[in-house]
Amino acid sequence: MTDIFEMEKIILTGDRPTGRLHLGHYVGSLKRRVELQDSGKFDKIYIMIADAQALTDNADNPEKVRQNIIEVALDYLSCGLDPAKSTIFIQSQVPELCELTFYYMNLVTVSRLQRNPTVKTEIQMRNFETSIPVGFFTYPISQASDITAFRATTVPVGEDQEPMLEQAREIVRRFNAIYGPTLIEPEILLPDNSACLRLPGTDGKAKMSKSLGNCIYLADTPEDVRKRIMSMFTDPGHLRVEDPGKIEGNTVFTYLDAFCRPEHFAAYMPDYANLDELKAHYRRGGLGDVKVKKFLNAILQEELEPIRRRRKEFEQDIPAVYSMLEKGCEVARAAAADTLADVRRSMRINYFEDKALIAEQSKIYGCKN
Repeated sequence: MTDIFEMEKIILTGDRPTGRLHLGHYVGSLKRRVELQDSGKFDKIYIMIADAQALTDNADNPEKVRQNIIEVALDYLSCGLDPAKSTIFIQSQVPELCELTFYYMNLVTVSRLQRNPTVKTEIQMRNFETSIPVGFFTYPISQASDITAFRATTVPVGEDQEPMLEQAREIVRRFNAIYGPTLIEPEILLPDNSACLRLPGTDGKAKMSKSLGNCIYLADTPEDVRKRIMSMFTDPGHLRVEDPGKIEGNTVFTYLDAFCRPEHFAAYMPDYANLDELKAHYRRGGLGDVKVKKFLNAILQEELEPIRRRRKEFEQDIPAVYSMLEKGCEVARAAAADTLADVRRSMRINYFEDKALIAEQSKIYGCKN
């Protein structure tokens, strides 16, 4: 059994393949993953394409999930995730995760799952009400399986996933209390920039979501990005340029908080020294929404252009991308199998390798062999 007090530093994170990835994924987790990957501070990094989890609310449309495996993989590679440094794999290709989930289910009550705020929000957003698929309802347990299978010490995610991490920690503590020290308790790693904790949709809704159609995708064309920015929700009371405007709840300024850097002013808006000056002018009036949106467009085009360029390159060899994923699945399955073996030993359900058990029962029944 692995000594849990001599831990490697390991990252596990991932995304559901229900569509191309968007800016919410990028600032909430994806950009940070690349930075962590390249930092050299972690021994292992696992990036999971969570297709099994995506099927919990897409069971009647598996083709949607199937087709989007490659979309997510291309977005990963185009953002800078490197298969030489990070293991990129597909969740369903690691069956050990299902077995771990099955065991963990015995450690969590229905009432505890019902109290999970992330699950509550997702149920409301999908209008499940009382018709909740069991797989979807229990996905916090599945997520705990994903995290613990790879002995992850760090999980970089957005703020909305914090309740899920707490659920995983509870499962780890309960398992270790019953069966002995076996599993690693993970820690969440949130974005440094508070504006990146949960990027709102372009319509001002609390969360950027594929299902709400309020996203800017990493693979969007420059014109698509421009159109989405120019239609963004701002201050509904800012009707004329000379009107004082509100920054709070203004989606354009939230995006500027997330993406704007000092050097952008010299390049695209030299009349202002920094974002504070721009905000002050908007608050007192005399600064139009169109001008601010054009500034944001210039910033986002600069950020997304190298991502779009790399994506075009990877799109030229799709078989190579699948080969990369297959190799990643092999590495991931070996790691998960190692953890599952530890779990079985701790639970004492490793019957065929438990020679002491066989010898003891042989003695009870007077076996002469």
